[in-house]
Amino acid sequence: MFEDGWVTAVLADPPADVPLLADASGAPGVVRRGWRRQHPEGTSPILPVLPELAGLLPHGGLRRGATVAVVHGASLLLALLAGPSRAGSWCGVVGWPEFGGLAAAEFGVALERVAAVPEPGAQWVAATAALLDGADVVVARPPPGIEPRDLRRLSSRARERRSVLLAAGEWPGAGLRLSAVGSRWSGLEGGAGHLLARELTVRVEGRGAAARPREAVLELPRAEPAGGAPSEAVAVA
Repeated sequence: MFEDGWVTAVLADPPADVPLLADASGAPGVVRRGWRRQHPEGTSPILPVLPELAGLLPHGGLRRGATVAVVHGASLLLALLAGPSRAGSWCGVVGWPEFGGLAAAEFGVALERVAAVPEPGAQWVAATAALLDGADVVVARPPPGIEPRDLRRLSSRARERRSVLLAAGEWPGAGLRLSAVGSRWSGLEGGAGHLLARELTVRVEGRGAAARPREAVLELPRAEPAGGAPSEAVAVA
């Protein structure tokens, strides 16, 4: 149901178990759609998150196969990517042209573990499905007019591939919904100084362990970029 067209991802320093092809120019390093992760035996069903987020999530992290809707929370999405990427997980971002490497690095995202498809156009569903095949965490922002049945199919694919689908916005059937209902920067005193941290008031609701809605104030520090100076996220065509 996702087999219309091809999606290829150009990866920086791909792991040895990824089948590499050459692109149209003959350059190596292209991963064709259809590559799937092999989860080692004993892989944890929970992906780690920043300590500031662990106490907020029902399982203390991101549960593999889950769909999480993040509403009004671009900063929250970046913070959710930081923990898994720093732990070595591949992460994907699709349909988010404003995704910036500098901002992501300041939240602690390891950009060398990120593949981005900023503007997939008509291939949004195919691009999202391809990233779910090869990444542990995928941030997906649906385009206007997307069919709800396509969103449900992508959630099913995430469950099958044991990937975490982080939806940027509302998503039918999401098991967990996080929304940023307030924010405040700290570090400026009397109108001068440096921004040191951002306080987010986050509301959490969903099914199961998250059936009872609750709110918490999180302090998200501006982290040092993983690996040193910020670099650009991996480009995907």
